[in-house]
Amino acid sequence: MDVSSESDTAQASRDPERITAKKVHVIACGALAREILAVCEASGLAHIDLHCLPAIWHNHPERIVPGLAKAIAEKRAEDPDTRIFVAYADCGTGGALDVFCEKAGVERIAGPHCYSFFAGNEAFAARWDDDLTAFFLTDFLARQFEAFVVEPLGLDRHPELRDMYFGHYRKLIYLAQTQDEDLQRKAEDAALKLGLDYEYRFTGYGDLAADLKRL
Repeated sequence: MDVSSESDTAQASRDPERITAKKVHVIACGALAREILAVCEASGLAHIDLHCLPAIWHNHPERIVPGLAKAIAEKRAEDPDTRIFVAYADCGTGGALDVFCEKAGVERIAGPHCYSFFAGNEAFAARWDDDLTAFFLTDFLARQFEAFVVEPLGLDRHPELRDMYFGHYRKLIYLAQTQDEDLQRKAEDAALKLGLDYEYRFTGYGDLAADLKRL
């Protein structure tokens, strides 16, 4: 997916470095597609070429490293000199992603998961003691709560399982990338379904934006 638009071209014309910037192939979690495209459009990052892997791997972290290995091998076969950046945090791989990235010679966005880099890794770590019993949503998960939380856990078929899965949580924190009232309502509904207190925090794109802008 090539990230380009009239606004990108206009921005590039104001920034000579953007005109000559070498293409960067970003391989990302599909759950970050909207956010990456939004940052690229707003910042004139027309040199970024985006390829997304299935968002459902959010629920299957064991698929991330093999999927990335395949995607990187295919891109390097097409263009051996291409620069590649991985838009995944550790995402439950237990350090396997870092081992892979080092061997493959690619960078990834820093952080243990998207909640952390959206909030800002330092800020997220500083609040961790207070948020230890929190279940987090992002814009993507607020939008896809049924498909990525309720259905995979079987809560639509067996609502009695709710307390088994979420009994140790005390609150749901919606880390919002955009100020969208419809998504806020969806997040509040999600908290109600899970029997959790609700908290809203607007983060914007956090460290994701900073990392993309330096590519």
